[in-house]
Amino acid sequence: MVMKIALAQTNPIIGDFAGNGHRIIAAAKEAAEAGCQLVIMPELAISGYPPRDLVEHRSFLRQQDQAFQQVLATVKGIAVICGMITSHHGDGKALHNSAVFFADGEIIASSHKRLLPSYDVFDETRHFEPGLTSRAVTFQGVRLGITICEDIFNDEDSLPSQPYLANPVAELNEQGSLDLLINIAASPYSMGKQNLRRQLFGKLAAKNRTPLLYVNQVGGQDGILFDGASMVFSADGSLCQLAPSFKENVMVINSDNLPLSQPTPPDEIDLLQQALVTGTRDYLGKCGFSQALVGLSGGIDSALTCALAVEALGADNVMGIAMPSPYSSQGSIDDARKLAENLGIQFTIIPIADMFSAFNNSLSPLFNGRDEDITEQNIQARIRGTLLMAVANKENRLLLATGNKSEMAVGYCTLYGDMCGALAILADVPKELVYKLSCHLNKEKETIPPNTISKPPSAELAPDQTDQDDLPPYEVLDPILKAYLEEHRSPEEIMAMGYEKEVVEDVIRRIKRNEYKRQQAAPGLKVTGKAFGYGRRYPIAEKFSEFQ
Repeated sequence: MVMKIALAQTNPIIGDFAGNGHRIIAAAKEAAEAGCQLVIMPELAISGYPPRDLVEHRSFLRQQDQAFQQVLATVKGIAVICGMITSHHGDGKALHNSAVFFADGEIIASSHKRLLPSYDVFDETRHFEPGLTSRAVTFQGVRLGITICEDIFNDEDSLPSQPYLANPVAELNEQGSLDLLINIAASPYSMGKQNLRRQLFGKLAAKNRTPLLYVNQVGGQDGILFDGASMVFSADGSLCQLAPSFKENVMVINSDNLPLSQPTPPDEIDLLQQALVTGTRDYLGKCGFSQALVGLSGGIDSALTCALAVEALGADNVMGIAMPSPYSSQGSIDDARKLAENLGIQFTIIPIADMFSAFNNSLSPLFNGRDEDITEQNIQARIRGTLLMAVANKENRLLLATGNKSEMAVGYCTLYGDMCGALAILADVPKELVYKLSCHLNKEKETIPPNTISKPPSAELAPDQTDQDDLPPYEVLDPILKAYLEEHRSPEEIMAMGYEKEVVEDVIRRIKRNEYKRQQAAPGLKVTGKAFGYGRRYPIAEKFSEFQ
């Protein structure tokens, strides 16, 4: 049986039930006008994902149900598979993460998510009860196996290990051959994730000799980024169609006539840029803001943050402020001004030398006779943080923190200073990747001044200061951080990679010592396999040592 199907990747706002419902209705209308019999929406498309503890409010669930009833009554002439929260009756949690299949005002079937992730940024076992069984649904002569996100990530032939006992896909196939395997998802982006999905889904489709349709949410939600990139695989495991990344889209296919040509996957650095831009735009927009503020030091981190903000919000909506201290070089001030000119943003300079002197004079009765140290450096950073927050408050802008992952990891940042802000765009971007992305932005034209990229990185809080006065070179630091934070390697394993024992031990001690800073940091956009923040939960007060 031939079926024309639309895969609709939407960008919901959590709790915006009217808006999310409108997105579903509009996508269903577009699909119906294209002659489709079925349109498939992402996981929890009505409530938005992840709703977290909002599901504990009965009014949240009631409003979701009201929005669903409106969708159910409005959408005609096409069937819909849509993710939403449903009630569970019986022992266990009160809610399911479900896929509801409906057409012309009638619910045809409901499927409940079987495998509930509770790792990294996921915490679904906190609120949801897993479904007990998987069952196929026949619609217009086509046998459909419906799964939800994690349900498809547990195949023994596609993954090195299986974290769950159940295998929903295998159970569906045991009930009889499927014509289509469908997966609705809210699968977060991280670098390399799209390639992982392509490999896994291709193997799964080929193993089961069943075409696979994958529909993913798109957009930013706090620090979690959803890339869309919905996909269609043929029964031999070939990728047939690929939806755009980080864009709402309705992609139409014919179930029995899948294209033979394989789409070209996007470049990873392009994807990273799209991810950060989308996350910035959606964070501000979904929080009710349209304008941003960036402190411009003349360094590469603030330059890249500002450039990405301009791409996300437009030059008219971004303001840069340089705040030179007695230790700021004229070159850094010139670089900040040149960046602002290249981007076309509003730019101003507020010198802080007099304020710094005032602080030192006020503290002199306590500090008299003692050498300057990190204390005076932090005062400069905190003066800047205070000024930036004042301007942000006055102008109703969101301040963007500019620190990168390497700095956040080892505490090379100042609480209430350069850590001030509502969003840290680069908080999960290591320093070496900051350089790579900055060069990528300059590929078409000069955006970031070349001197900003080429000069040695420096906080300029002391005479002739560079980052490497206190830190290992970033080409050494970043691989150690990745091995420890993302790959969970032991100190011995990292040393075996060729790094000196003293350096490895120092880096790990810095990571542990600065947990208190990170737990007070602005939210960051997650782009690697393990980001600081919600998905990395470590105690501040602890005495565990890996050096025994």
